[in-house]
Amino acid sequence: MKRLIIIFFLFCSLVNNAQLSNELIWASGTFYPKMIRGINSTADGLHYTSQKKVDGTKEIIKYTYTSNKKVATLFSSSVKDNFNFDDYQLSSDENWILLACEKESIYRRSSKSFYYVYNLKTKELKSLSDTSLGKQRLAEFSPDNSKIAFVRNNNLFYVTLSDFNEKPVTKDGKINKIINGATDWVYEEEFSIHKGFEWSPDSKKLAYYVFDETNVKEFQMKMYGTLYPTHYKFKYPKAGEDNSLISIRIFDTQYDRHFVFDVGNNPDIYIPRIMWSKKRDELIVFKMNRLQNKLELLSGTFSMDTPNNIGIKTKPIYTEESTTYIDIHDNTSFINENEFIWTSEKDGYNHIYLINYANGTEKQLTSGDWDVTEVYGYASQSKKIFFQAAKSHPTKREIYALYTKNNKIELLTEKSGTNEANFSKTFNYFINTHSSADTPFEITLHNQKGKLVKTLEKNEVLKNKLLEFNLTNKEFFTIPNEEGILLNAWMIKPKLLDTLKKHPLLMFVYGGPGINTVNDAWSWNNYFWFQYLAQNGFIVVSVDARGTGYRGKDFKHATYKQLGKYETEDQIAAAKYLANKPYIDENNIGIFGWSYGGYMSSLCITKGADVFKSAIAVAPVTNWRYYDNIYTERFMQKPQDNGENYDINSPINHVEKLKGNYLLIHGTADDNVHFQNATEMVSALVNKNKQFEFFAYPDKNHGIYGGFTRLHLYTKMTNFLMETLMEDNE
Repeated sequence: MKRLIIIFFLFCSLVNNAQLSNELIWASGTFYPKMIRGINSTADGLHYTSQKKVDGTKEIIKYTYTSNKKVATLFSSSVKDNFNFDDYQLSSDENWILLACEKESIYRRSSKSFYYVYNLKTKELKSLSDTSLGKQRLAEFSPDNSKIAFVRNNNLFYVTLSDFNEKPVTKDGKINKIINGATDWVYEEEFSIHKGFEWSPDSKKLAYYVFDETNVKEFQMKMYGTLYPTHYKFKYPKAGEDNSLISIRIFDTQYDRHFVFDVGNNPDIYIPRIMWSKKRDELIVFKMNRLQNKLELLSGTFSMDTPNNIGIKTKPIYTEESTTYIDIHDNTSFINENEFIWTSEKDGYNHIYLINYANGTEKQLTSGDWDVTEVYGYASQSKKIFFQAAKSHPTKREIYALYTKNNKIELLTEKSGTNEANFSKTFNYFINTHSSADTPFEITLHNQKGKLVKTLEKNEVLKNKLLEFNLTNKEFFTIPNEEGILLNAWMIKPKLLDTLKKHPLLMFVYGGPGINTVNDAWSWNNYFWFQYLAQNGFIVVSVDARGTGYRGKDFKHATYKQLGKYETEDQIAAAKYLANKPYIDENNIGIFGWSYGGYMSSLCITKGADVFKSAIAVAPVTNWRYYDNIYTERFMQKPQDNGENYDINSPINHVEKLKGNYLLIHGTADDNVHFQNATEMVSALVNKNKQFEFFAYPDKNHGIYGGFTRLHLYTKMTNFLMETLMEDNE
C-alpha cells in the first residue's frame, strides 16, 4: 500500500509539471487575473456600477449591494457604431454618464481623452467639447451635476449641461509656461496629484492650481522613431533647482470673478493638496516648506465682499513638524464644520487622529506598534471610521472599523494576506479584493460588519491553470542584519530542492523609502518569472531593508540624508547570511532591481563586489543629483547642503570596485529616471576600463513596455543570469 501511494504522488507530480517560459509569461496572457473594472458606488449607497465586456461589447451595469443582482444596463458601446470607451463617471443623480474615449497617456498618472456625455433619460450621446480643439483632461461633474469642468491645452473650462455652453475659466495657459487646473510633472510624480481643481460643495466655485513653469529648467528627450529624430521637451526640476511658482485661485461661476488664496510671501513652497471643508465657502490648502519637514493646513473663506483678484486671507488650522520629513497622504476627511480625520507618524507609527480646529484640540484614535495604511472615510450614521492597516504584520493588510465613541477597533476581513476595500457612499457595504503571496485575487461583497454577501470573482480558471505548473510557495522568514535587526524576507525555491546541491541565488530588490517588496500579496508578472527561474534551478529571495515601510517611523526614516547607505549594507548582510545555507552557492549570487532597485543593485555589485557575482540594473538612478527635487530633497535635503552624501552613495563613484558581471538597461525616453543616469554610469565604467553589458530600449519610458518589449527584456535578463550564475551548477 505504501508503495502504491508513493507511485500515485509521483504520477501526480509528473502530470502537474508543466514548464513555464518567458513567452508564456510575457506574451500569451495566460496568467492574467480576472478583475472587476470601474467599480463606482451610486449616491444612495445601495447600488454600484462596473464595466463588463459581453460578447465584445462594453457595458456599464448597475447592481444592488444587498444581493449583487443586476438592476440595469446603463450604457452599451453598441449604442453608436460600437462606441468604444476607456473610462466613465456616473453623475450622482444618475442622469448622465461621462465617457472617456481614445485615452492617450501623458506621464505616469496623467492622460487625455475625447469626452462624451450620455443622457440616461433621452439616450442622447454628445461630445463634451469641440473635438477639433483637441483632447481634454480631468473632466469631472460638479456636485449638483449641472456642470462639467475639464482642462485642455493648460487652460481650465467648464460646460453647463443644460445647454452645453462652454466657458473658459482661464486663457493664459501655455505649454511649458503656465498650467491651469492641472499639475506639473514633478507634482504628478511625487505628490501623486494630477487633477489641479476642486469643485465647491455648492457647485458655484472652482478652486484651482496655477503653475508658472517659466523658471524651471527644461529637459529634452530625443525621440528616434522618425526619419529625423525629434526632441520632446518638458520642465523637470532636478535636486537643488528651481520649482514652478504656484498659486491657488478661486473662480466664481455665477459672477465670473477670480480670487487669489493667500499662502504667504515665500514662493519656495509646496502645495500638495487643496480641499473644501464642511463650512460654507471654506477652502483648505496644504502648505509645505521646501525641505518637507513642516506642514501647515491653511483655512481661507471666500466672500462676495472680497475684491476681485485680491488675496483671500488665511489662517493656519493645523501644523505638524518633523526632524526628518512628512509624507503627504489622502487620509483627510472633514466630518463636520469643526473636525477632520488625520493620520500622522508623530507617535512613532502612522495612526489616526481627530483634529478639532475650532478649539485647537486633537485626539489620537488608534495606537500601537503598527501602521495605518489607508483611511477609507467616516460613516456619519454609525460614527465609524473605516481603514486599512498592517496591524497583524508589516507584510499583511486588513480592513477595520473604528468606533469613534470608544476607540474600539473591529476586524472586518478574516482572510490573511492583503485586503483592499472599495466602500459604498454610505459605508454600509464594501467590495473587498483579497490576495496572498500564492493566491490570486478573490473579489467579495460584504456588509459594514464584514459579513459576506456574495463572492463576485474567485479566479478559478487562473487557480486551476496554476495547478498545472506545480509552483513553489513563497516562504516568509527573517534575516538579521549586521546590527541584529530582523529584516522581513521571502524565498522561492525549486520545487524539488536538492539540499545536497548548491543553487545559484538571485536577490530581488527595490528598497526605496516606505516601499516594500516583501508583501503577502499577489504580484503576478514578476512572480511567474521568479517561478520560472526556480524551475531552472535558481533560488530567489527578496529582503526589505531599513528604510522600507510599515515598521514604524524610525525604521522607515533610518536612511534620511543617506539614501543608499544602510539599504546596501542590509542587502549585503542578507546575501552573506544566505550564502551560509548549505543549498545556496556562495560563489553564484546575483541581484536584480528596477528604478530605485536598479540603484540598489548597482551599489551592491560595486560596494559588495566580494559578495555579488552578477547584477542587473534596469532604469537606475546613478546619482541623486540627476533626479527630481521633491523626491530627492524629501530624503536627502538639497545637494547644496548635503552634497557629500549625494556623491558618497552614488554607484558612479564606486565603479572601480566592480569585479563581477553588470547588466545595465534603460529606456531612452524615460521621463522619470532620465537616460542620462545610464550614460553617466557608462562613462564612469569606461573611464575605469570596466567591462559590462549595456542595452538601451529606443523611445521606451520608465516602464519599458509595449509589443514584445517585456518579452525581449526578460529574455535578455534570463540569458544573462543563466550565463553568469548557472555555468558552475550545470
